[in-house]
Amino acid sequence: MRHGRTNYNDLGLCNDDPVRDVYLTGAGIAQAETAAQQLRNIALSRILVSLLPRTRQTAEIVNRYHAVPIEVHADLADIRSGFESQPVVNYFAAIDHDPLRARINGGESLLDHKQRVLRFIDWLREQPDDTLLVVAHEETMRVFIAYFEGGIEDARLRDIHIGNCEYRHYVLTR
Repeated sequence: MRHGRTNYNDLGLCNDDPVRDVYLTGAGIAQAETAAQQLRNIALSRILVSLLPRTRQTAEIVNRYHAVPIEVHADLADIRSGFESQPVVNYFAAIDHDPLRARINGGESLLDHKQRVLRFIDWLREQPDDTLLVVAHEETMRVFIAYFEGGIEDARLRDIHIGNCEYRHYVLTR
């Protein structure tokens, strides 16, 4: 699941620093409450979130129906863009020459981020839980979709759009 809408989404800003004041807006809270209602009858064993507070905020709303542990996993973090608190359009312009491999301002490339998320999926495969909820970010969700749904080339990852609090159900074979 992608987190609910945030103040930085509204402002069109990048964020990968967990100490920044990025939080769910009223719309984001409502999105998370709707998702919580839709997921209320799913028997979750735990919820995994990134270091960024918006994922925990979303998870806490969903968890009202589950009361399961919420755990942080660093590999779920949003892409480290190198454009903290700067406009997303500036980031996209800076990587336009090589969207898959460009590393700007000490950030990671899209392919670096993909490898980090794939490492998380490998870790996930080793977990004993039956049903987990992962609350992450659009860039992270793109990798999940490409991995589980297949047929998506790396160059097409940015064509995948995931709405706030949109979720997918996948079965991971061990």
